[in-house]
Amino acid sequence: MDFDIICIIKSKKGKILKFFLKHQQSILRGGGGVMLLIGFIIHFWVVPQKGLSKSDLAAARIARMEASVNGKNSHTPKKAKHDASSYTKALKDTQKKQMEYLTILVMIIGVASLAYSFKPRSS
Repeated sequence: MDFDIICIIKSKKGKILKFFLKHQQSILRGGGGVMLLIGFIIHFWVVPQKGLSKSDLAAARIARMEASVNGKNSHTPKKAKHDASSYTKALKDTQKKQMEYLTILVMIIGVASLAYSFKPRSS
């Protein structure tokens, strides 16, 4: 019984291998093109915008006005609270770098796959 299962598995692997070898060039070209396309899409989606939006500028302006009003009216220094924004900023920077490295890796693999698919085959 076990031998029959092993023979069936080997025959399916052989069919899959024959199919891959027969269509290797088109599989590599298609996979490389898709990976390259996905890499560029993710890269340009993740790239930060150069300017600030109007709502960001307005929020910054309001924050400056509130800070100037609070600075004039308060005479007693307030206790400094533990600020976790530095940790979140560091985390976001790390995630941004990881995403950049991932997109670069995907594009390199896509280009390598495309280049390998155009390599002449020796018969």
